[in-house]
Amino acid sequence: MALLDLGAALRAAHGADPAAVSEVILRLATGIGATDATLYLVDFAQVTLEPVPDRNAHVEIATSEDVATTMAGRAFSSGSATTAERPDGVRVWVPVIEGSDRTGVLALTLASADAESVQRCEELGLFAGYLVATQARSTDLYNLYRRRRALSLAASMQWDLLPPLVLKTSRLVVAGFLEPAYEVGGDCFDYALNDTLFDVAIVDAMGHGVASSLIAALSLGSYRHDRREGRSLSDIHTNLDAVMSTNLPQLLFATGQLARIDVEDGTMTWTNAGHPHPLLIRGGQVLRELECEPSLPWGLGSLSPDPSAPAVATVALEPGDSVLFFTDGVTESKRRGGDRFGTAHLVDLVGQHASQQLEVEEVVRRLARAIVEEHAGRPDDDATLVLVQWQGGRLSSSSS
Repeated sequence: MALLDLGAALRAAHGADPAAVSEVILRLATGIGATDATLYLVDFAQVTLEPVPDRNAHVEIATSEDVATTMAGRAFSSGSATTAERPDGVRVWVPVIEGSDRTGVLALTLASADAESVQRCEELGLFAGYLVATQARSTDLYNLYRRRRALSLAASMQWDLLPPLVLKTSRLVVAGFLEPAYEVGGDCFDYALNDTLFDVAIVDAMGHGVASSLIAALSLGSYRHDRREGRSLSDIHTNLDAVMSTNLPQLLFATGQLARIDVEDGTMTWTNAGHPHPLLIRGGQVLRELECEPSLPWGLGSLSPDPSAPAVATVALEPGDSVLFFTDGVTESKRRGGDRFGTAHLVDLVGQHASQQLEVEEVVRRLARAIVEEHAGRPDDDATLVLVQWQGGRLSSSSS
């Protein structure tokens, strides 16, 4: 089967202007017999797909595509190609994937669509994702194309702190999301997979706006530093508290959790700095809340009359288990009608979406959308979700 010529693709991209991904993809699309290529990037709220213009084309730019109701949105949500017969051929939409993270859709027109030609389009979508991921470090344009409106300063700072929203490996999947996407200030998360250990942190800084973003930045800076130094969860937790107590004005703090999963045997250890308990999901349903004796929030440890090492809890995950970490902006804010969202309602929503055997990132996206809709378009507080699924341990020799 003839596939995308990777060498030719790399040569086409080499030396191109960082903002010229659409032009590069259009040239490559012609080489596989496709025309009318349009690159879309999903907006920060993951509600619409925003077109990236071809700067060399003197035609009207494509319009935005709704994720929930369009063919382009179906390709984005499902992570697979979608096609439709048209008078001029077959329109094909394929996901644009940056590493593990679906960040958009590539639309092309083929004279006819067989399995081989659709596969070429899918490979071109993958290549577009890697190009955007690489070139976005050298231009602001791809960030700007993803905005339906201006980000607040605090939100811009928070998005720049984040790792990719999705990571997929054979043994573990993680997906995260922040709301309100354009105004979030104090919530953030981070993760890293280093050999057999997966580390994840979720942080909810007090207050709102830029001041909260500064607290969050210091928190993640301390966390990443100690994680990269190979320190234990207990030491990372203790040092984070000390760093905040020393470098922030008195009584500024953040709640949060640190967790570490051994991806070979599924053992998860975690600490809790005054944060809502995560949920353990098994078989598409929430099994229970995970409990860990909380310490004071980070930054307030010096107020304790008897400072001691934080409690470290342990849970043995089974293959397919997921753990949902979330901030109190999800459960504490008011829904339409004035009642509190609450943990019980979150549990119901998680069960509703997790039971549909959706991809982890799609479960998170749908949860985020439900939270926004039930809060009349905007939660009262920052609301963050991080869903981690352990797939199982060592790969068998036959699959390695």
